[in-house]
Amino acid sequence: MKIDLAKKYAGVVLLSLLLLVGCGVFEGEQTLDQIDAPPEDAELTDDLENIQEGDAGEIEEDLEEDPVEEGESEEDTIGEDSANTADTVTRVLYLLDQNGLVVPQEVQMPSPESKEVAKQVLEYLVQDGPVTSMLPSGFQAVLPAGTEIIDLNLEADGTLVVNVSEDFTTYEAENEQKILESMTHTLTQFENVDRVKLWIEGEAQDAMPVNGTPLTEGYSRANGINVHQAGGIDLMESKATTLYFPMQGDEMVYFVPITQHIPMDEENSHQSVVQALMNGPSFDLPLQHFINNGSQLASEPVFEDGILSLNFNENILSNSAKGVIADEVMQSIVLTLTEQEDIDAVEVNVENHEEVISESGQPYTEPVSRDMVTPTESI
Repeated sequence: MKIDLAKKYAGVVLLSLLLLVGCGVFEGEQTLDQIDAPPEDAELTDDLENIQEGDAGEIEEDLEEDPVEEGESEEDTIGEDSANTADTVTRVLYLLDQNGLVVPQEVQMPSPESKEVAKQVLEYLVQDGPVTSMLPSGFQAVLPAGTEIIDLNLEADGTLVVNVSEDFTTYEAENEQKILESMTHTLTQFENVDRVKLWIEGEAQDAMPVNGTPLTEGYSRANGINVHQAGGIDLMESKATTLYFPMQGDEMVYFVPITQHIPMDEENSHQSVVQALMNGPSFDLPLQHFINNGSQLASEPVFEDGILSLNFNENILSNSAKGVIADEVMQSIVLTLTEQEDIDAVEVNVENHEEVISESGQPYTEPVSRDMVTPTESI
């Protein structure tokens, strides 16, 4: 009986000690809500845990001077969306194709343990880096081999400061614009990144190091991508607009964003964009002729609550009898129009048809958003 009683008291003492130790341990920890955000003069950090992802490219478009405060819910933080698995995450990288054009490609990446998502996507833009084994035929990364992404800092106005190693400066002058476009469009897929500024080895850069492209105000999507200035365009009556055209690659069809000045009707700018898309690119490229001759809008576009409704004539269809619209046509329309700041989704109708159907037989019963189409298959 004494032995049992001794064991009982020993157990109580041991349990008490464990509880005291446990309290000591947890007393020193902080929840995300308890950790203060870094001060404004904080050092650069590559832990951009709270950068949010845009709506598939509203990708592609959206902001904050200090690093974003911690404490957001899991569904609001990057790396927590439904497209991710436990081991991989889907990101869009802007790479160079065989024509030297900067084009988006979806890539399956390992989920970063510390959620350093912005640093990770930049590392996948480095030549001879982790993306090399994934590249489709004819594609290449854009940042010079050996470039190290030292750290990153997200400012409250939506500017992401990228600090890179001296190896970054070894690129050729003719690639400078492509590097800027690739970095900017890749990083602005995250919702609160609006523009990019460059530091090299901790020193702020007012211009790119090789060809001197100005960087004082940073670089954003407003600067365009694969920019082409067509002759004979009145710049006073036109507007720089990014259009998406399909391209046949060695292994797949993908979409090329082209920024060009188009004649703009200020009273109906959406119709002007649609017309420019149907006219095709303003310069020669091996882009596919993908919209049928004679295709046109049967009535003016209607815009309401972020939804743009388009009504085409039957020539837009690849199979008029069945009401089928080619997937590439739908993708090009949606990618182009949701690039516009105010458009969230596009509703496509065709006169004399109750519904429009995809090539796989699925009717488009709801407006199509950017996250419902992709610029290419994942690689």
